[in-house]
Amino acid sequence: MVNALLRPCIISDESELIALREAANQNFILEHRAELTDEEASEHFLSASEERVLVRHYQLQLRDFCKRFSPPMPKVVIGTAFHYLKRFYLNNSVMDYHPKEILVTCVYLACKVEEFNLSISQFVSNIKGDQQKASDIILNNELLLMQQLKYHLTVHNPYRPVEGFLIDIKTRSQLRDPDRLRPGIDEFLDKMFLTDACLLFSPSQIALAAVLQSASKLQENLDAYVTQTLLGQHANVRLVDLIEAVRKIRTLVSKPIESPSREMFKQLEKRLEKCRNQANNPDSHIYKERMLESLNDDDESAARRYSQLSQKENAILEHMKGISKLS
Repeated sequence: MVNALLRPCIISDESELIALREAANQNFILEHRAELTDEEASEHFLSASEERVLVRHYQLQLRDFCKRFSPPMPKVVIGTAFHYLKRFYLNNSVMDYHPKEILVTCVYLACKVEEFNLSISQFVSNIKGDQQKASDIILNNELLLMQQLKYHLTVHNPYRPVEGFLIDIKTRSQLRDPDRLRPGIDEFLDKMFLTDACLLFSPSQIALAAVLQSASKLQENLDAYVTQTLLGQHANVRLVDLIEAVRKIRTLVSKPIESPSREMFKQLEKRLEKCRNQANNPDSHIYKERMLESLNDDDESAARRYSQLSQKENAILEHMKGISKLS
């Protein structure tokens, strides 16, 4: 497995996120619009903002799926799955790859990477409906997902920095019973993963924002710990940037989570089914034909390899017979 460098997974600002998503949307439309006029294309395809609405909806689905999962799923797996889903749709359109199919693939890959060891049959037992079909979709999409993540599979979640902060607060601050902060921290991080914060800020900044938000809810003040103890002699240099990062994270997380109404979601899903890339739709005739061709190619390749091995084996046997006659 190739470890991810921390920096490539962090975007400079929200405008860059918007630009990447707009580009993914426009690239798909340009490739698939054929002879449609601008007006027809606008009516047929989803806009980048409509795609974003669908991704937000499926983020909630991811959260609920992980919370219902049996056996109970570690938080770090859930965090990694969120990272994968968000990063995938920075460069891909939901019209190309449906979120309901990429979502479960993200969770399955996160289980592997975070060493929450499950067989594919154990995993899909948590999925309602056709579990064999779900298994095929996940396994067919797994390599695609890794490629689109550029094999940066290791994710630095905020959970470890949180533990570091709590230990440090116990050791070097006057706060009574820092473990009281845990429920507020967990609530903050759950909300954070529904925002773009993990694409914009480092895990340690997010962890500190969670700790400070939880302390604030308990009417505790950790300003002295941050400025004097945590930053120490570097406080004057780093304090302004850190305060600004924490402020932005807390603002992002405090915004209400926008979920589309049932009617809006149905309309968007209906349009998506009409404009999605049928080559990537497991229910389409094109997709099934492509899978069949792939299987046939694999069979032919295996047959060729078997034939070559058989020829080599026969040649070796003939050679050995020749040696035995000479002897």
